[in-house]
Amino acid sequence: MHIDGKIGGWGRTEDLPLTSPFPPIADYGFLSDCETTALVAPSGNVEWLCLPRMDSPSVFGAILDRDAGGFRFGPSEVFVPAARRYLPGTMVLETSWNTPTGWIIVRDLLLVGPWRHDKDHSGTYRRAPTDYEADHVLLRHARCVNGEVQLTLDCEPVFDYGRTIGSWEWTGQGYHQGICRAEGIEPALTLTSDLNIGFEGPRALARTLIKEGETRFVALSWGKTPPPLSCDESYPRLVWTAHHWQHWLARGHFPDHPWRSYLERSALTLKGLTYAPTGAVIAAATTSLPETPGGERNWDYRYSWIRDSTFALWGLYTLGFDWEANDFLYFVADAAGTKEELQIMYGIGGERELTERVLEHLHGYEGARPVRVGNAAYKQRQHDMWGAVLDSVYLHTKSRDRLDERIWPILVKQVEAAIANWRKPDHGMWEVRGPARHFTSSKVMCWVAADRGARLARLRDDQALATRWQAAADEIHADVCAKGVDERGIFTQHYDTDALDASLLLLPLLRFLPATDDRLRRTVLAIADELTEHGLVLRYRTDQTDDGLHGEEGTFTICSFWLVSALCEIGEVDRARRLCEKLLSHASALGLYGEELDPETGRHLGNFPQAFTHLALINAVMHVIGSARAEMAGAPLSPEWSSTAIDGAAERKPAIRRTTPAAGAAGGRPPSNGARSGNGARSGNGARPKTRSRPRR
Repeated sequence: MHIDGKIGGWGRTEDLPLTSPFPPIADYGFLSDCETTALVAPSGNVEWLCLPRMDSPSVFGAILDRDAGGFRFGPSEVFVPAARRYLPGTMVLETSWNTPTGWIIVRDLLLVGPWRHDKDHSGTYRRAPTDYEADHVLLRHARCVNGEVQLTLDCEPVFDYGRTIGSWEWTGQGYHQGICRAEGIEPALTLTSDLNIGFEGPRALARTLIKEGETRFVALSWGKTPPPLSCDESYPRLVWTAHHWQHWLARGHFPDHPWRSYLERSALTLKGLTYAPTGAVIAAATTSLPETPGGERNWDYRYSWIRDSTFALWGLYTLGFDWEANDFLYFVADAAGTKEELQIMYGIGGERELTERVLEHLHGYEGARPVRVGNAAYKQRQHDMWGAVLDSVYLHTKSRDRLDERIWPILVKQVEAAIANWRKPDHGMWEVRGPARHFTSSKVMCWVAADRGARLARLRDDQALATRWQAAADEIHADVCAKGVDERGIFTQHYDTDALDASLLLLPLLRFLPATDDRLRRTVLAIADELTEHGLVLRYRTDQTDDGLHGEEGTFTICSFWLVSALCEIGEVDRARRLCEKLLSHASALGLYGEELDPETGRHLGNFPQAFTHLALINAVMHVIGSARAEMAGAPLSPEWSSTAIDGAAERKPAIRRTTPAAGAAGGRPPSNGARSGNGARSGNGARPKTRSRPRR
């Protein structure tokens, strides 16, 4: 593919007043069938698609190099759409085009269809199947609504992250279907359309004049499910998929509030970032989108982090998506149940080895190099993961009134590991690639492991374990309060510094101390005042933290949402509401978020879309809504809508009563998460769980 007048033959024309051939990160549309994902640029070009899984090599990779493959379907001479949106309640992307001669509407989606394995077994599913599964088809459907428009199809796969071009051939008589293969690479790609397709080297091309009332389609398929062969076949499958997403969303519990749409889009995005066969939730759909424009902070986020499990479970339970929450818990249990030591992260199929390598042949998004696949952080020592597992199970147990017997030996192993290692330094929540330190948040998560372990042991009437683990939790708690606080009475990043760290915003959410504790309040306000740029939160100051890297980074959006929740916890509700409004105003036009925001411009940075930014959004929005409802009632926040009223971290009761956060805001104790590495965890309640009936399903 050559850049000659147009970007790769399918991007914007060169005379447009752009400083970069790459669209802004926030301008991409996100598609998913819960087995793979795709990103679609405003020009109508699919610039990221990995097959057959989310973490597989790309077949379209123009987001990382303009010569790494793309698939455009749209008007011939217009590259800036009139409007874009998702069909409400779906993952169907709709783009409206206004040309000098007419209007067309293009809808893009990854098809989902009925479950097909009635007489055989799926080779990938480990979780209990539902009634539907991915069809392994990318469908693009065009309709002319006024006048007439020249419609162009331009599909050029470049396999294996832009290293190998394919060769096309027709599958039979006629010009409506072709197949693209690359030697030694699977899967092959089948392109089906009611346009007449021709081949020019590695490109499949087609062009037609579409008139008012007419429709056209193109389907790219890579599995055993037959693609649609006509518009009459493709449109019902489009409708089936749209209805699938709407029916899935209808299972959730959303407050009747102006911010409901943000919660719904976040829920859909999280579902789209879930790998259905195993229940894993990936951190983001992409690799190596830069945290610093043109910089080296570029990481592969197409994996699942253990520390994020409690945040994911809290968000999913809060909105009523118990099935997805349970599937993710079972994925975590699979990972923790092996004989090997628990890792901080795994592949979406449970893979342990995620060898990091650099793709030297790729230019990178706007020249940001290196482009990495794999993630070397899987080998790091991070002490927060044990607490994440324990808190995940604690939350699950509270929502079910029982503890699965197969999980108990796994938990014992994790608690003992936390107790054995908490005194040692680690690389912390942010996976710094500098020296190991005694990070305060890591110690707190070891406390979470021992504290939640003791609670679960009491639930099982194992008083001996409960007593020993509670003693360890008390020792860790005392150590953090003695060594992790500076002269101002503010918690610090690690024991040997006075520097602030955004991970400390999790302390009120983890119930490490009561929300009324002066140290907690001072820490939250210090971060709000001293670790922000234009009101948005940094992970840490790069000039105060040796993270083994060069350059600055943007503000971490998840940390800014944590600040919203923490401010609500300490009673700064007005300030929390203002910050939440500001953050919601930074959502992309399609309601999506990357990992970071440039505090000067609001530009999205980092991998996209970011799962745990959306989870933190759910946490923060539900906190603010709960606070507002409590204010309107003229009463303290109730357990259903917040957990600011707690009995105190020192009081511990032996029983875990029936409770679930599925219908409440902060009532399930909000979680946490971290950014990867270059990546946190939410957790349990220090108070006696509040009694509340299960929500209606």
